[in-house]
Amino acid sequence: MSVSIDGCKLKGRDVVRVARRSKAGRFEKARLAPGARASIAATRAFIDQHFMRDDAPLMYAFNTGVGLFKDQRVLMRDMAEYQRRSVYAHATGIGEPFAEDVTRAIMLLRANAFASNYSRPSVAMVERLIACLNAGLHPVIPQKGSVGASGDLAPLAHMAGAVCGFEEAEMVFRGQRLPARAALAKAGLPPDFVLEAKDASALINGSTVSLAVGVLAVEDARRLRKHADIAMCLSLEAMRGEKAAFDPRVHRARPHPGQSLVARNILRIIDGSKRCGAAARDIVFPDEARAPGQSAAPRVQDVYSLRCTPQVHGPFREALDYVDGIIGREINSATDNQLIIAEDGGYSAISAGHFHGAYVAQAMDVLALALTDLSSISERRLARLVDPTLSYGLPRNLLAGKRGLNTGWATVQCSMSALVMENRGLSMPASVDSIPGKSNAEDHVSNSTYAARKARTIVENAEQVIACEMLMAAQALSLVEPLCDGFPLGRGSAAAMAAIRAAISPSLEGDRWYQTDMSQALTLLRGNDVVAAVEAAVGTLE
Repeated sequence: MSVSIDGCKLKGRDVVRVARRSKAGRFEKARLAPGARASIAATRAFIDQHFMRDDAPLMYAFNTGVGLFKDQRVLMRDMAEYQRRSVYAHATGIGEPFAEDVTRAIMLLRANAFASNYSRPSVAMVERLIACLNAGLHPVIPQKGSVGASGDLAPLAHMAGAVCGFEEAEMVFRGQRLPARAALAKAGLPPDFVLEAKDASALINGSTVSLAVGVLAVEDARRLRKHADIAMCLSLEAMRGEKAAFDPRVHRARPHPGQSLVARNILRIIDGSKRCGAAARDIVFPDEARAPGQSAAPRVQDVYSLRCTPQVHGPFREALDYVDGIIGREINSATDNQLIIAEDGGYSAISAGHFHGAYVAQAMDVLALALTDLSSISERRLARLVDPTLSYGLPRNLLAGKRGLNTGWATVQCSMSALVMENRGLSMPASVDSIPGKSNAEDHVSNSTYAARKARTIVENAEQVIACEMLMAAQALSLVEPLCDGFPLGRGSAAAMAAIRAAISPSLEGDRWYQTDMSQALTLLRGNDVVAAVEAAVGTLE
């Protein structure tokens, strides 16, 4: 199978299929839709016939210099050299290279932007980019150095130089980092590729790096919607919480769709639970300051991290829907300058600002804020689980084994608090920061690349926090299971426990290498195993 790109219909899930290996270890291939190829070829033929002469009108980056050299004509005899030097001039990236999936997403999304047939590069250049992608040739693209306007010039220049076989560029091929020319030769592609008019500008002028990071961040954030609800339900059952806050009648009084949806999910997951009720609360847990046989005090209502889950998880869902809409439109947008617009049997070249990454930057800042809050409330539930004065008597630190000799799971909660603090720092909006560049030719920039990079880090941190909430809530439930005979978990919670325990055994003999359990929990989350088990038991969650 392959993913067809036509500049109109590409979805985030398609980007993931090409950017990441399947379970069989293979990459999905991309192909330029025949209709898109024909359109690019027809337009390019017109351009070559009518515009490729020295008396043609000045067209920015087509037959002119760039930036403040926009009024300087480039002669046809210098065109090939001009394309090459444009790439060299912008290859100013800094820092560690992007991960393989980001690099592949960049290449795919840039080709898809060309398929929309507004950038008007040569067909050969578009096919060269796709050929490199399908051959598993991954340019080494430094992560830093772009301000997100005029597009992601620096990182895209590194991509362009590698695809064209420049001496200084590098590629990763079959796990080996090589000079680009050597990598191209190993893959069976000619090392030399000559850029034609407009090709260099088309390759480097667009916020595609920001978009690629953003697409992958959004697709990964989707997984957290249902996992966050399941993790909270396990914590709720471990602390024998109240169900009243999730009553649909309550949520009709404040009719935000996100919070109502989350409340419905919670009630479905804990349906049939006997653990969330007054009778179960009369069981005296190991570290509870209550005499055997003494009834528990009325709960009345739970703390915010339990009771207000719909009001926190819900906004995250709605923010993600907003971000997804922005990113979905960006995937199939032309983000070049100049755009070549068809009209009256011919074409006009129009300078505009589609390369500006403000849409992506602001969307990524919204995602960062919402995810930071989601991870924060999850960590607060973890903090309650390890403290018996806050968990209604669960064993301190969720420890089994000799105290003092063993420490327990409080150290895991501490690591999660470190991730949440990092998220809080990273959630400072990047889109509000702008430093003019290039002699004020770029007097307002988006900072979209940094906004996307830090949002992706926040997603990764949030994944680990929520995975550890599932892990530690499962530990709590395993520790008190012998005391709770006759008080079953909800059907969804029980299914989640079974899925977790199929992969990770409870810690019943004292401390162990907790990082292994943390890694296994993250793998469960990313594989969607727990959600699949819960939905098999209770039906599809929303």
